[in-house]
Amino acid sequence: MTARRRKRHRRGWLPGILIGGATLVVLLAVLVPIAASRAPLELCVSKPETFPQSGVAGWKGDQLENAATIVRTATAGGFGRDGQILGVMTAMGESSLHNIDYGDWESSGVTNPDGERTSSIGLFQQQDWWGSIEQRMDPATAAGLFYARLAGLDGWEDMEPTQAIHQVQINSDPEHYARFEADAISIVDGLSGPCAA
Repeated sequence: MTARRRKRHRRGWLPGILIGGATLVVLLAVLVPIAASRAPLELCVSKPETFPQSGVAGWKGDQLENAATIVRTATAGGFGRDGQILGVMTAMGESSLHNIDYGDWESSGVTNPDGERTSSIGLFQQQDWWGSIEQRMDPATAAGLFYARLAGLDGWEDMEPTQAIHQVQINSDPEHYARFEADAISIVDGLSGPCAA
């Protein structure tokens, strides 16, 4: 390559950088505000529209909305983080955080100790003696029924979480709820941030 050609090549290369740099600046000026406008909203316990579609710890959609209802009900009843975790663990263990209108009898033929069929429904799989069908099928009311019983359990704060839940729910396996503790903690902590005005 001759010296003349080299010079032309250099002259052509330098404006290309400038044009490329200007293009990059323009692209950044356009794309950064778009990206900022699409930034995920902060997770807020009272705003389901802020819940991530991917969920929290694998729990999503109506499950996360039901968990948020439990957390709000617990908070309104004066229960802090530990109580909130117990409520979410319970509903995970009883209904996988779905508000279902059937229970152990319909799904597995389970009976009560006296031989009668179970009548459990809702998030907490509460039987007839907990309240009416309407109460047990309303997530906030069902959570309130759970927390009313938990409040009456002396020393629940000092018990292993699964044991405290067992004392309220009277599940056949006192360890049944233990496997849900880590996920319940993730959800409660995820829902505990400040909500933007």
